[in-house]
Amino acid sequence: MIGKRKVTPVLGLDISSTTVKLLELSYTGGKYRVESYAVSSLPLDAVIEKNVNDVDGVANAIRSVVAQSRTKLKVVSAAVAGSSVITKMIDMPDGLSEDDMETQLTLEADQYIPYPLEEVAIDFEIQGPSPVRENQVEVLLAACRRETIDARVEAIEGAELTAKIMDVEAYAMERAFSLIQGQEGADAASTVAVVDIGATMTTLSVLAGGQTIYTREQLFGGKQLTDEIMRRYGLPLEEAGLAKKQGGLPDDYEPEVLEPFKEAVVQQVARSLQFFFSSSQYNDVDYIILAGGVASMEGLPELVQEKLGTPATVANPFADMTISSRVNAVALSSDAPAMMIACGLALRSFD
Repeated sequence: MIGKRKVTPVLGLDISSTTVKLLELSYTGGKYRVESYAVSSLPLDAVIEKNVNDVDGVANAIRSVVAQSRTKLKVVSAAVAGSSVITKMIDMPDGLSEDDMETQLTLEADQYIPYPLEEVAIDFEIQGPSPVRENQVEVLLAACRRETIDARVEAIEGAELTAKIMDVEAYAMERAFSLIQGQEGADAASTVAVVDIGATMTTLSVLAGGQTIYTREQLFGGKQLTDEIMRRYGLPLEEAGLAKKQGGLPDDYEPEVLEPFKEAVVQQVARSLQFFFSSSQYNDVDYIILAGGVASMEGLPELVQEKLGTPATVANPFADMTISSRVNAVALSSDAPAMMIACGLALRSFD
């Protein structure tokens, strides 16, 4: 990382189901620095299960995070959900030019992709020599429906920004994980489960040796707690969301609502891991890292660790970074577990 060439800074922009998160990083003297960051709420149902449903609503939220963050950058790195991307490892002859490889991959792609090719965007990256065939390289082919990408690009352009990079959330998570890998004593060979619990979706990414070997999304998230607060105390959505963060709910809230929700989170983590174990040769992981908005709940990592018997901790990609004076360090610290994907996207500045 030292002595990096001139970088093209990009804003990491994470469009989730309830918020837009923006992050700008710089790199000097062997350290990353948070230059600006902001989080803004999305209108209800603007994004449904990671798909942009209301382009104008998302564009307005992007405008809002740009204004709050006071960033001067206009170029964006964003991502689509792993569930909307088809990936496949393919062996190709070594020594092909990029154009020849693209031509050949496009010819072969229709056997791997269940949509008409004119409806998908295709990208590829050479991973290295093929482990099974001589004079061949392993190529990662990724395909995503154009409408999924176009809706995000339209919202970004609607906020007068340029969408330069469209990544996949799982790869952004992997990039951000490289920042926290050493923090928990997890060595490079450790198998680590990163459980990203957002408002409506929980994504499990399992990394072995720093590489993603498994990813799975499930419908579960913090919105279930908000809904229960609304139902039990008769509060409108906005007030329920604020009360969840700031407190002020009746005495029975913790034992009757919050504790059962935490138990449900632990069950969700356990269930996600069971899916992974049943579909792989693994039967345990060395560490669990909790990410996403729900991860910052007090006592959650301790509860996961106690119930599952695996060391658990909360993700903080900013632990070893310096922070610009214009960034609210307290707010950044509380949002840190939810900023993993935005962080992985901002790191694309330094590729």
